Amino acid sequence: MSQPTASEARRTALILAASQAIVGSAAPISISIGALAGFYLLGADKSLATAPVTGFNVGVALGALPAAAIIKRAGQRNGFLTGTAVTAAGGALATAAMFADDFWLFALGLLVVGIGGGFVQQFRFAAADNAPPEFKARAISFVLAGGVVTAILGPQIVIFTRELLAPVMFAGSFAAIMVLAAVGAVILSFLRAPAKHSTGSEIAEEPARPLAEIVAQPRFVVALLCSVGTFALMSFVMTGAPLAMVGCGFSTDEATLGISWHVMAMFAPSFFTGRLIHRFGAETIVATGLALLVGCALIALSGIALWQFWSALILLGLGWNFGFIGATAMVADTYRPSEKGKVQGIHDLVLFSSVAFASLMSGAVYNAYGWDMLNWVVFPIVAVCLGALVVLIFSRNRADRVVENEG
Repeated sequence: MSQPTASEARRTALILAASQAIVGSAAPISISIGALAGFYLLGADKSLATAPVTGFNVGVALGALPAAAIIKRAGQRNGFLTGTAVTAAGGALATAAMFADDFWLFALGLLVVGIGGGFVQQFRFAAADNAPPEFKARAISFVLAGGVVTAILGPQIVIFTRELLAPVMFAGSFAAIMVLAAVGAVILSFLRAPAKHSTGSEIAEEPARPLAEIVAQPRFVVALLCSVGTFALMSFVMTGAPLAMVGCGFSTDEATLGISWHVMAMFAPSFFTGRLIHRFGAETIVATGLALLVGCALIALSGIALWQFWSALILLGLGWNFGFIGATAMVADTYRPSEKGKVQGIHDLVLFSSVAFASLMSGAVYNAYGWDMLNWVVFPIVAVCLGALVVLIFSRNRADRVVENEG
């Protein structure tokens, strides 16, 4: 049989992008007001205000392997529908916690929303797996482009629903997550089971290798390092940003709109990031993303005017887009079709465990050292990622020259 066609891949990617736009909006809702709601529920000690956001990220990490296993066993459509049910349950739990004035129940609710987010994170891999090789990077970009709607929808839901169930602040916003999950389930119901295509290559028919052998590949190691570095830094700075903006005298709406601009910057470039990867290579795009993260930190350190907060958050989003999509494309090159479930699962487990730790440390570092320290942390981590990327590129070029000389 022939390879998956571009039209089949495009249809699947568009459905996943639409669902990403709807169900994915649970993430900016949780992140933009999770810390503020936690602050609202806490007593005198506010150092744990970001713990609910950490709960969300822990949930994504915990959901990574089960999501991959459920999707493999039940199929993409049924697996992703399971994820929407989990997301709805988390929204219900978080809403109940707000009414009960229970901080730790609220954190648990966001953890469950995060587990649902673990299924959403599989959308990008599903799009790549159902695409021919030349369309994989663009398929990933299509799905993440759905985040453009998320960037608008999530924060606007917060603005219009945070007092909907007054006098309990923010409860309406978390209740809206249940509605988003239901709409996303309807969209995902249009997914078709992928046809059993043959890639026509020997590698596609080879049995799965041991996980240790796959993750020991230099390309996988560097891709995972850059993926973790990019995403963790984004979470670290972004989680503390709303607290810093409110702490500097700006309103909750201004802080929420800052997150909206940030999420827009995270996903808007996805319309062309795949083409850039195809033209310039994933490594170059990852390096560009890391450079943008440095630009974010420099602007954030230059002052605390609203335009500086928002500009820094925009660069933070752009850096995440280039770095994360590029690193995801690198990871997708390191495994065979028979290996995809376990590799994708372990990748996201490591990734979101790191992101969860970063979001937890964000509140602690901000509470102890302030906004500036959140941004100083960017520089050494970017340096490590860039160094690893340079070593990988030089090693590959050296290997190519050896092959040419032997030929």
